[in-house]
Amino acid sequence: MRAAPKKTALKALPVVLLAAVGLAACGGSSNAFGGGSSSAPASSAGAPSATGSGGDEKTLTVGGANFTEMLVMEQMYGQLLTKAGYTVDYKTADNREIYAKSLASGEIDVVPEYAATMAEYLNRAENGPDAATIATNDAAATVAAMAPLAAKQGFTVLAPSPAADQNGFAVTQQFSTTNKVTTLSQLAALKKPVRLAAVVECADRPFCAPGLEKTYGMDVSEVLPLGFGSPQAKQAVLTGKADLVLVGTTDGTLGAQKLVLLEDDKGLQLADNLVPVVNTASAGGGGVAAVLDPLSKALTTQDLARLNAEVDAQRKKPEDVAKAYLESKGLLG
Repeated sequence: MRAAPKKTALKALPVVLLAAVGLAACGGSSNAFGGGSSSAPASSAGAPSATGSGGDEKTLTVGGANFTEMLVMEQMYGQLLTKAGYTVDYKTADNREIYAKSLASGEIDVVPEYAATMAEYLNRAENGPDAATIATNDAAATVAAMAPLAAKQGFTVLAPSPAADQNGFAVTQQFSTTNKVTTLSQLAALKKPVRLAAVVECADRPFCAPGLEKTYGMDVSEVLPLGFGSPQAKQAVLTGKADLVLVGTTDGTLGAQKLVLLEDDKGLQLADNLVPVVNTASAGGGGVAAVLDPLSKALTTQDLARLNAEVDAQRKKPEDVAKAYLESKGLLG
């Protein structure tokens, strides 16, 4: 499952790789929450919200994981809620296990989440670590499957966004152009052995090398254990030591490094679409959903990649990046 690293510049490992490594985030601390209170300067295509019969308090805490993408999302949620008349505080945590408990207790009211990862977190919490997977490659179906499990925890899952952060595979821009390859199917159709730069677990995980072979008929001849989207893994592709590199679909550095993300045209990956999850009692009455749904509808995977790059590469503040994006979409007008 997706984990929340401690450092804001690091990406979380996608659901497919962490399925066997552990459900929640890496590490933790005795002082789990960071940030504190503030008022921000101042709304998912597809499935309907999995709504509950809660209310909407006027003072809300937006929280969640402490890494770049989530910090930007938390700011966007908070700034929209502030504009709508809510008083907003922020609290971040090092891992899902911490902030999920706070969401259940009401210490946090609203969090941005990843659909497939959250579905499996709730599934295994309810049905044990060996529970059959309920997440699919369809965001609406995944949200529907997790809704009853979320309700047991006192959560309401809102409508998912088309924006998704999940496993992706990239080739060099030159290779893509020369071979007219923009999808994983087209790469497989070349019928050439593929050397894959990735984490060592990729050799055994069903949504990594084995999935490429089973779903696409790709011949993964070697997995080079160079990390998840690491500089070393990307460099291996750029220098010709590897043909394909495992990255996140919202990696904002790919364009600058002349790497092209290939489309997962057969839907190998589970639907780790961005989705708001709220405390039903304090934020499940429909008002919060009405505020956040327009953002979810507008947000794309490409948008997330660009926003991440603005923070990590251009060193902008998450709150400034969030505000500029919301204004560009007319959501703070």
